[in-house]
Amino acid sequence: MKTPLGKRLQISDWDALGIALSISVVLGLVAQEWLGRTIRRFDEEGVEEIFRRFQVFTSCYVALAHGANDVANAVGPVAGIYAIYATQSVATTTPVPTWLLAGGGLFIALGVFTWGYRVIETLGSRITTLTNTRGFAVDFGTATSVLLASKMGLPVSTTHAAVGAVIGVGLGGGLAAVDCKVVFKIIIYWVITLPLAAIPTMMIFKALMWIFN
Repeated sequence: MKTPLGKRLQISDWDALGIALSISVVLGLVAQEWLGRTIRRFDEEGVEEIFRRFQVFTSCYVALAHGANDVANAVGPVAGIYAIYATQSVATTTPVPTWLLAGGGLFIALGVFTWGYRVIETLGSRITTLTNTRGFAVDFGTATSVLLASKMGLPVSTTHAAVGAVIGVGLGGGLAAVDCKVVFKIIIYWVITLPLAAIPTMMIFKALMWIFN
């Protein structure tokens, strides 16, 4: 409903809610039938096999939430700077060009393709032991919390939400199931990220001021 497509459709909130509920009921009935057939086809490992397939959909759900929030976090300041440069004025709100949003998504994808494997490895194996059912819970909890934050207009980190979800799933098996040393290192890295990003940015800004002034 917040996208340009949703605004062009001019659907009210109550109509959107009714459509969403109708689609959910239909998909729920289809999923129930599919689950029944799948459970009969597998033995005691059937539950994990089912949720292995479910994770394809929950991963798409996380990707949607990630784009809904983290892209805006990165593109928002750039869009503000671009608007000031283009209009030579400062406004409280400004439209974000589509090419900026596409660029933000592209660079996030580039980060996943390059160094993202290290984050995936840490989340998937180093904090706690994950199974398909646990992974489903992590995906669903992460995406839902990030989308709720997006709806409220709160800038959050999908990675932080995912780490919290993994820790929560691990704590379900007791404190011993979570590697607290890894969690502590992650928190330290989060804190270190702030000065490591701020100091070079200040230096670049001062250099640009010196060059153009």
